[in-house]
Amino acid sequence: LSARRFVVLLLFSLYSLVNAFQWIQYSIISNVFEGFYGVSLLHIDWLSMVYMLAYVPLIFPATWLLDTRGLRLTALLGSGLNCLGAWVKCGSVRQHLFWVTMLGQCLCSVAQVFILGLPSRIASVWFGPREVSTACATAVLGNQLGTAVGFLLPPVLVPNTQNNTDLLAYNISTMFYGTSGVSTLLFILTAIGHSSKARLLPPVPESSRLGLSLEAVSQNQLQAAITSLEEAWEAFKEKPPYPPSQAQAALQDSPPEEYSYKKSIRNLFKNIPFVLLLISYGIMTGAFYSVSTLLNQMILTYYKDQEVNAGRIGLTLVVAGMLGSILCGLWLDYTKTYKQTTLIVYILSFIGMIIFTFTLDLDYIIIVFVTGGILGFFMTGYLPLGFEFAVEITYPESEGTSSGLLNAAAQVFGILFTLAQGKLITDYGPRAGNIFLCLWMFVGIILTALIKSDLRRHNINLGITNAEIKAVPVESPTDQKPKVATLSIQSEASI
Repeated sequence: LSARRFVVLLLFSLYSLVNAFQWIQYSIISNVFEGFYGVSLLHIDWLSMVYMLAYVPLIFPATWLLDTRGLRLTALLGSGLNCLGAWVKCGSVRQHLFWVTMLGQCLCSVAQVFILGLPSRIASVWFGPREVSTACATAVLGNQLGTAVGFLLPPVLVPNTQNNTDLLAYNISTMFYGTSGVSTLLFILTAIGHSSKARLLPPVPESSRLGLSLEAVSQNQLQAAITSLEEAWEAFKEKPPYPPSQAQAALQDSPPEEYSYKKSIRNLFKNIPFVLLLISYGIMTGAFYSVSTLLNQMILTYYKDQEVNAGRIGLTLVVAGMLGSILCGLWLDYTKTYKQTTLIVYILSFIGMIIFTFTLDLDYIIIVFVTGGILGFFMTGYLPLGFEFAVEITYPESEGTSSGLLNAAAQVFGILFTLAQGKLITDYGPRAGNIFLCLWMFVGIILTALIKSDLRRHNINLGITNAEIKAVPVESPTDQKPKVATLSIQSEASI
């Protein structure tokens, strides 16, 4: 296994973090931006929902690009568009320039299309079978951490000072320029990681080394230092030199001309367990998007002038979910019980949503912190489970395609749920909107229970195949003998 896999994972997680921060930075202080730009709350909600809207039509060309052009170009597009959108927003800090901030947010939403589908691909391509689920959970963690920071920082950086428009504009500008600086740094790191190495100084011939002058020695040392730096910068490689698992070795042995993107899409929609997972994942994640977008409005309905605490509740929700994601990833790597774990977490998320719904109006904001944490632990913890379960039941189809379709379903449900729940909150209050989500989550539980678990990737990694597959070549330091077996395919229950 390549040690560089951790650098790839870290770099992706960081620019995914910034993209998620930009998604939620408006909604958590929606009342502040509503007053600053002089628009309705629905306009501010669309600054969040545009992420969901852009994803649906663009996911197919994005996954095609990932499958045909690879990880590196997709990473560059995601990081570059994220940086460009952040800088466009810097020019929108005027009360009549709402359309400019919407334009910047649209660019960031397009960047998201090239980000959300990568966790399972990075995990499968770079990590071995015993760490692939944890790696996927960690990649998703970056996005969740960005949401957490997006809940925490905007209420602190941009307090509600609408009686002083100049101060408010200055605070918004500070937040936008800070985001742009970080986005630019991450884009530069990603771009340098893709540049090809070039020798800046010619190598010193072996025959003349005995008579090297001090200047030549210095040049030689400088060359060695530059080469080392270039190797260190080459972070976001397409793939490691050796396949990390037998499943990846089998895919890499397949001739590229045999791959058909259209056929892959057709195969996925013919896969009934995947279709059931597609809908159930869309419901759960769409509900999370809706709660995140409307959290400020729900909290301020019962707790006036509590914008900062609303952000802290959102932070609690996501941080608890980050812990849930890591624990679920570790559990999957250890047990491989994908369906059981997914179903249990779904049920516990449903219970958490019910508790959150009926304790929101008790006038004790500390209770909302606790119930929000419980809800986030299971609801956000579910996200990497869906990715990894989809890869298992759809192997050998592309991880980017299956993850892309899951995210597309999440965006569709996210838009519908946000619009419907927002309307219910406006007309009947937060409880009605949350009960609406609870009903849909119950439907998701039923669909998850109907999924037939067929762990195809896990079977390949166990060597349960009629073909001889060698995961790594002899020269690799992690050399292993190829496993050949003609056993019957194992189901999750037998594991």
